[in-house]
Amino acid sequence: MTKRRVYLSLVGIIALAFLAGNLAYPNYLNQGIGFINNKFDFRFPYFWDIPFKLGLDLQGGTHLIYEADLSGIEEKDYSSAMQGLRDIIERRVNFFGVAEPVVQTQESSGQYRLVVELAGIKDPAEAIKMIGQTPFLEFKRQRNEEDKQKILDKQKEIEGMSYEEFQQVEGWQLAFDDPYFEPTSLTGKYLDKAELAFDQQVGTPLILLKFDDEGSKIFEQITSENVGKILAIYIDGMAISAPVVNEAISGGSAQITGDFTLEEAKELVRNLNSGALPVPIKLISEQSVGPILGKTSLEQSLKAGVFGFLAILLFMIIFYRIPGFFASLALVIFVFIILSIFKLIPVTLTLAGIAGFILSMGMAVDANILIFARMKEELREGKSFLISLQEGIRRAWPSIRDGNFTTILVALILFAFGNSFVKGFAFTLIIGNLIGMFSAILITNIFLKCFIGNKIEKFKWLLK
Repeated sequence: MTKRRVYLSLVGIIALAFLAGNLAYPNYLNQGIGFINNKFDFRFPYFWDIPFKLGLDLQGGTHLIYEADLSGIEEKDYSSAMQGLRDIIERRVNFFGVAEPVVQTQESSGQYRLVVELAGIKDPAEAIKMIGQTPFLEFKRQRNEEDKQKILDKQKEIEGMSYEEFQQVEGWQLAFDDPYFEPTSLTGKYLDKAELAFDQQVGTPLILLKFDDEGSKIFEQITSENVGKILAIYIDGMAISAPVVNEAISGGSAQITGDFTLEEAKELVRNLNSGALPVPIKLISEQSVGPILGKTSLEQSLKAGVFGFLAILLFMIIFYRIPGFFASLALVIFVFIILSIFKLIPVTLTLAGIAGFILSMGMAVDANILIFARMKEELREGKSFLISLQEGIRRAWPSIRDGNFTTILVALILFAFGNSFVKGFAFTLIIGNLIGMFSAILITNIFLKCFIGNKIEKFKWLLK
């Protein structure tokens, strides 16, 4: 690389550092711009100020766990039902203005759960209300007389028994089924839209439902199999309408009639359109993280990061002198770039995510140490500074590559199978390792190449 290209690369790195540094922390630059604008009556635009996106453990908020009831769904459809539930809950809380909620599904020992993290929502009751207002829509068909009688007989059999006593009765669970109606596969999962309409004869409000293509086929099949029978419409476990099927209905349209007021009908339409749940859910855990705890966690994690960063800089300068100084400078630029990326993507920062970032900072320093250790060996053999630098990078690269890519591979596995906090740790670790390799191989290399041919190269003790 010619001197001219080295200096051009150095200018590019300085420009990148300036941009990334001010994107990470624009306060000083904006204060200067504000001073100039006020002093000379200029109209210079302020630098882009993007806030960091803080997670639940730093900002405070609400952590909720729901258990999904998949008893009315075939096992092969469990995964798609949970995915639909996740999408709908996320859309629902976004509708209420919660920015970037974390909504994840979990499966353990046959139990399917939904984890909802709402940063910035300090009141669990408010969060529960947001999610609870989303209705569960389902259609139930009339049971045959034999099944109906079995349930009624079982209910009569356990009547008057205590909880411990009726659990000893064989098939006691049957007593808690609805003896008159049984679930079908048609639920709010297949709802395309809901509209408010009015009965043309009496003028009472009713709700028109339109199902998607798959729901239309299911609805047609259900109505064709239940001609002359009641097909009840349930909202959140309550029967809203129980019409009799006169013929098979194609086209995927249905209507809900009932004793609605106009406001009730409008609210039901609005809630159904914001997402009818594909399966019923039950709240089993709620936890509130206060803003004071979040603030304390943030301050402690930042303090740990700053101390760790300064310790690394001190170590590099003491043990590696001039190369250590430029490696430290490259590390500062590394931090600016990482923080800028966190803002631009944006990355939700949690305590685990900050830990991943700090760990990647150590990995970036480790890459520099490998290069410098190889450089020292070459310099001791009497080779020139340029040859020593090139050989140091060439011989250290396999170790840097293998170490970083194995770390990235493990982080990818953690990201694929971990929960939200583990994902945050893995994601920041991946970004940090990629930028760390760029910092060690390119930025530090450019800084050191600026010394080739300069007088300071003669002072070998500053380089060894």
